[in-house]
Amino acid sequence: MSDKERVSKTADIAAAGADLSEFDENDRLERDARALEALGLDEEEAPEVPRDTVATVRRLWTEAAGQRWRFGIVLVCVVLYTVFSVAAPAFSAHVIDALWTEIQAAFAEGRDFTVDWAHGGREIAVYLGVWTLAFVFYATQVFTMAGFAERLNLALRNRIAKKLNRMPLSYFDAHKPGEIVSRATNDLDKMSEVLQTGLLRLFTAVGSIVGAVVMMFVYSPLLACIFLVFSAVAIGLTRFAAGKNLKLAAERQMWVGHLTGAVEEAYSGRVIIRAFNREQASSADIHRLSDKLADASRRADFFTNATGPGIRFVGRVAQVVIAMIGCAMLIGGRLTVGTFQAFFQYIMQASEPMTQMSMTVNTLQSALASVERVFDILDEPEIEPDPAPEVALHVPQPVEGRVAFEHVRFGYTPEKTLMYDVSFRAQPGQKIAIVGATGAGKTTLINLLMRFYEVDGGRITLDGVDTHAMTRAELRQNFGMVLQDAWLFDGTVAENIAYGRPDATREEIIEAAKMAHVDFFVRTMPHGYDTRVANDAENISQGQRQLLTIARTILTDPKILILDEATSSVDTRTEHAIVHAMENLMAGRTSFVIAHRLSTIVDAGLILVMSHGTIIEQGTHAELLAENGAYASLYNSQFM
Repeated sequence: MSDKERVSKTADIAAAGADLSEFDENDRLERDARALEALGLDEEEAPEVPRDTVATVRRLWTEAAGQRWRFGIVLVCVVLYTVFSVAAPAFSAHVIDALWTEIQAAFAEGRDFTVDWAHGGREIAVYLGVWTLAFVFYATQVFTMAGFAERLNLALRNRIAKKLNRMPLSYFDAHKPGEIVSRATNDLDKMSEVLQTGLLRLFTAVGSIVGAVVMMFVYSPLLACIFLVFSAVAIGLTRFAAGKNLKLAAERQMWVGHLTGAVEEAYSGRVIIRAFNREQASSADIHRLSDKLADASRRADFFTNATGPGIRFVGRVAQVVIAMIGCAMLIGGRLTVGTFQAFFQYIMQASEPMTQMSMTVNTLQSALASVERVFDILDEPEIEPDPAPEVALHVPQPVEGRVAFEHVRFGYTPEKTLMYDVSFRAQPGQKIAIVGATGAGKTTLINLLMRFYEVDGGRITLDGVDTHAMTRAELRQNFGMVLQDAWLFDGTVAENIAYGRPDATREEIIEAAKMAHVDFFVRTMPHGYDTRVANDAENISQGQRQLLTIARTILTDPKILILDEATSSVDTRTEHAIVHAMENLMAGRTSFVIAHRLSTIVDAGLILVMSHGTIIEQGTHAELLAENGAYASLYNSQFM
């Protein structure tokens, strides 16, 4: 199969699972075009720039407080490197002129020309020494700058790691995991890379350009002015090319996103598409997006590949003009052979950095924008710190499990209150069921109990102690949670079950697995309890994951249990077995059960019926049925 056929076949396979109608695609593309047009980009994207360059640089300098001495060494090395790299062509002019004089004298006297220490050897050795020192200072600045950038990267990464542990749950609810990870990794790596390359290149470029231009004017103001005229043209072309390249790259990336999203949608929805016989339509849409991407890539690649040669052509024209005029000056005796070749060395030193300046500045701006995103995380509000150990309150031991909500008020944002006046009491060993429609506030109530969020008013007590006056670690060690979203960590089955008790023995792990009715399944795995699993493991069903997380909670032997639809992902028979095991586990323990199937909570000692964040009814199953209110209506609707 040829490459072309392989690509076509791949697109057909990917398209077999996406229903991307022509109307949907054109509608999406039209929206993208309108959005880009509103930005004044005409289907292109402007380069990324920081909001406040000066403030960002100042803060970054503050963050580098312990590494400034390295930056100082870099600046000193840049200056010394510039001095020696600029001095080298000037000294080469002296060396060549001296050698040329000796060559002419030998030719006039009819003798052979030889180079020894007294006749050119010393000058050549000094010339080699100048370039050696330039190399030493260049290598020193590179390695020192790498140390400065990587240590600054590490310091900021450590700060972000600590910051994320102090962030409220609301921040993670409002931001995608990939966005947070990208800021903590990609943005910092980009900053480090640009500091090591872009900033250092900018420093050396400025030094080389200034030094080279000054020496050009020393040798020949006329030739220097000619060089500056052509350099201005090259810089103008470079700035135009830099902006155009960024916009074309952004346009290509936009189509990459569209194609990637379509292929992902195709793969995920492949069964639905085949069921509706949409394979051909999906394939056509995928190929249409591929053609759009190919066209954008063609234009971007052409412009990228043509820009460099075009700008260098301007430089070569400048060199030809300077060479012609320089030769006339050389013949006229206004330039020496050494000066003539030194001038061309300075042209090479200055021309390439000049054409790269705009690209470098754009790269630095993009890096500063990345740094701003990192600072945005560091500036986010943090959770309220735990009380100091000397003033923190402690629950009397052993913990009884008495929980009370006393006129609790809460809202995710200050202007929108969700809970106005929530009050109830859970007695030790009591089973409390929380029911209500989706979005009623059931999970919010549990989050407040665990102090994932802080209450805005009222208080929550555990055995009469205000949980706000306790440390979060002490509060949460009394709870065991089984969530609807079963999560497994990368490790063995035994390690996942023992996550809350790493010191548990193998016998205790197996006993917990048996109580959760997962022992038989684990023993059928390739290595039993030593089989490695991960959250995305495809050989473990959702129900089996749920059983493992239940075993994890059983092993911790908590005084208070929180079950958020813990049996929602298992079959009916397994559910009955787990419910029986959980009833034995809940004996003598306070339990909070979030349930949608009301048949599982009819024996609860207290049922809380929630709506729009507020408890509208509470009581036993019989009491609530007798009231013939919201609970009775909900219960009857499930068993009609």
